[in-house]
Amino acid sequence: MNPIETILNNQKIAIIDGAMATELEGRGCDLNDDLWSARVLMEQPELIRAVHLDYFNSGADIAITASYQATVEGFAKRGLTREQSLDLIKKSVQLAQEARDEFWDKEENRAGRVRPLIAGSVGPYGAYLADGSEYRGDYNLTEDELIAFHRPRIEALIASGADLLACETIPCLIEARALIRLLAEFPNTSAWFCFSAKDGEHISNGDLIADCAAFLDKQPQAAAIGINCTSPLYISSLVREIKKKSGKPIIVYPNSGEHYNPVTNSWHGETSSDKFGLQSKDWYENGATLIGGCCRTTPDHIREVRHWARQ
Repeated sequence: MNPIETILNNQKIAIIDGAMATELEGRGCDLNDDLWSARVLMEQPELIRAVHLDYFNSGADIAITASYQATVEGFAKRGLTREQSLDLIKKSVQLAQEARDEFWDKEENRAGRVRPLIAGSVGPYGAYLADGSEYRGDYNLTEDELIAFHRPRIEALIASGADLLACETIPCLIEARALIRLLAEFPNTSAWFCFSAKDGEHISNGDLIADCAAFLDKQPQAAAIGINCTSPLYISSLVREIKKKSGKPIIVYPNSGEHYNPVTNSWHGETSSDKFGLQSKDWYENGATLIGGCCRTTPDHIREVRHWARQ
């Protein structure tokens, strides 16, 4: 059974957690690094566990692992062996599981809640390049090349017991097609598919989100379809476009609305998430049933969602 449906059968929305990397920065980590939060997996894993626990305490029903930028190729540049790299990817799941178990062991935390899920993060190929191309989708690989790149991490995430996969910040439909083909090798695994978008109708490389939704709607292993790491200002329109073409659950977890500079590894511009709770209610009313936050969002943003969603 689609694990997301287990939650949605019991409550009107499933709450996703918020940012991991920028939250780690707020706790003193230096993420000016091609590995981003995957560097913390190597150096300070206990901080990742602490961030997961904070999000569970803030109301999150689903934690996304710190494996977005964790790849065999990326770790190899730091001198790690393939086995060491895969062990770190598995560790990202274990840290989230440990935080969930600590949270769930307290009886008061179980009242009115479903047991949280762990979603293994599968970042796009562009995240490995660390040049911002997950917001452009211009890396020009074939489906077969993308499958070969993604296979080791997906194998490790599944082997370590992730409840489902989070295929996220996908900038082009060809990468979603490759991931669907790869998932067929793991028939008991489901995944959500979230795209990065540049406006209210188009994902980052210019493909229509409606076309992406139409393709994924026919895929039984696609547990939900949606948008992440995109300005909150575009979300309602994108949800409506998805809803026109798919009956699957719709998932959204936008960033703060600021813009990422891949040269300086920094965020700039005005935030458009000051009223995140009210905005998230609008996304729900337009059709989204899984809601959380991406870069530059915090446990406080997730509390805002919980405030109205648990009423």
